[in-house]
Amino acid sequence: MTQPDTTRTDSVKTLAGLIKEVHFAMLTVQTAEGHLHAHPMTTQQVEFDGDIWFIGGKDTEQVQDMAARPQVNVSYSSPDKGVYVSVNGAAQLVENRAKLDELWSDFYQAYFPQGKEDPNIQLIQIHASGAEYWEGNGKMRSLLEFAKGLVGGKPDMGENETIRL
Repeated sequence: MTQPDTTRTDSVKTLAGLIKEVHFAMLTVQTAEGHLHAHPMTTQQVEFDGDIWFIGGKDTEQVQDMAARPQVNVSYSSPDKGVYVSVNGAAQLVENRAKLDELWSDFYQAYFPQGKEDPNIQLIQIHASGAEYWEGNGKMRSLLEFAKGLVGGKPDMGENETIRL
């Protein structure tokens, strides 16, 4: 179901609310062989404004794949809250010290031993172009509704929308 009367600002706010508390996402890229490959990424604790930011390594196959084929997908899942989000967009590899300072946390020290000065750090900016989300009623409620559907009732599985950004 597409939201025809929703503005971009409204869509961004909706997505921001859905993904705000999700700490990990799966970033899917296309490999040189044409395969889709998903990688777990740490979600940055910045307000979603239509762009999604990650920190990666310049020497990784994932970053090299995005440089060659920038179309990506980012998926979020919070089963306990019944929230599932899939965002499609284009990746851009960015060099921006101020943004790195904003996104950096001590967590990354394990991956980049030289800290923010590590020459292997690569900022990844995903410009979202669309998304689909499903917001259920929480895990237990969704299981009950699924069971209801199995016995012939009409289940209420929550809200499912497609958003164009």
